[in-house]
Amino acid sequence: MVDANADVRADLLTVLARVPDPRDPRGVRFPLVGMLAVAVSAVLAGAKSFAAIGEFAADLDTVQLGRLGLGKAPVESTLRKLFARLDAAALDVALAVYAWCQVRQIGGRRVIAIDGKTLRGARTAERTAPHLIAALDHATGVVLGQNQVEAKSNEIPAVRDLLTGFDPCDLRGCVITVDAMHTQDDTAATILDAGADYVFTVKANRPTLLSALKKLPWNKVPVGSRTTQLGHGRRATRTIKVIDLPMLPDWPEFVGVAQVAQLRRTVTKNGKKSVEVVYLITSASHHDAQPATLAAWVQGHWGIENRVHWVRDATFDEDRSQVRTGVLPRIMASLTNTAISILRLTGRSNIAAATRHHSRNPERAITCALTW
Repeated sequence: MVDANADVRADLLTVLARVPDPRDPRGVRFPLVGMLAVAVSAVLAGAKSFAAIGEFAADLDTVQLGRLGLGKAPVESTLRKLFARLDAAALDVALAVYAWCQVRQIGGRRVIAIDGKTLRGARTAERTAPHLIAALDHATGVVLGQNQVEAKSNEIPAVRDLLTGFDPCDLRGCVITVDAMHTQDDTAATILDAGADYVFTVKANRPTLLSALKKLPWNKVPVGSRTTQLGHGRRATRTIKVIDLPMLPDWPEFVGVAQVAQLRRTVTKNGKKSVEVVYLITSASHHDAQPATLAAWVQGHWGIENRVHWVRDATFDEDRSQVRTGVLPRIMASLTNTAISILRLTGRSNIAAATRHHSRNPERAITCALTW
């Protein structure tokens, strides 16, 4: 369980020391915490494979290795063999503690997006590609937690498992945003039981809810908030209309709903206009989530695609990764999430440029890993 209250600004080596070492203590030449720390440092410098991590370690001098808790550099085969035996779930818990302890709430309520990503490069003839569920802090872009399911079809209960893995005190007062797949009564109850609020998109997988939303007299509801963005040769206007649930006496039963909303996105590009309408439900009251706030939460949810999933593919080439054996794909994703989070915390918005910066001087990568 993730208990951020146990640490204040926990350092990386401290939390990595909590990961169980699967080896017999007799004859251990490389401390596990040092092996993990050098791996994080290497990924901060752009390493995309265990071969690259081994090469990064080989280039370090004795002083640099000592800062990471190592007497000498481990080679690729040593790293790979050890990491293949690790408890990947325990590593994710340790890294989640580290991430949560670094994050400070930035105005208003903490909003957490949860979404899944398939590791396509890890697919083999004998094994389906593993699917990872991650939780992202909207404000900072830090990955707060991760777990794995064997197939995307198992994502719904995995989200509830991820939520219950956090200490209840961590989630109290938070807002959880998820996509339409997770508009489920059990997921809503899990969020509410933790003292948090949800924002759900409603689509065809909940036909009764969707039908009820579409039938509401939206043309008589005033626009609660309007924003316009210009860029890439297009103009995007978003409007949101919100109705308090007490005004809807015949509303279909769904646990905890306080408000419903219609979000309309109009995009004009090259003289052509497209309109997308999305319906939402939330347990947050009008006092806690006025229209502009609710619209910002919804837009912020897709940051997990742009700030994590896309970065893992575009910068770390995850979908073409040759790391395929056992838990190794998950561990590599965990290291990548941690590197992205550390770089976000240091104020980096361009992750590719940041990894190139650290690759030119390993000392910068080590310092970055150990001081956040």
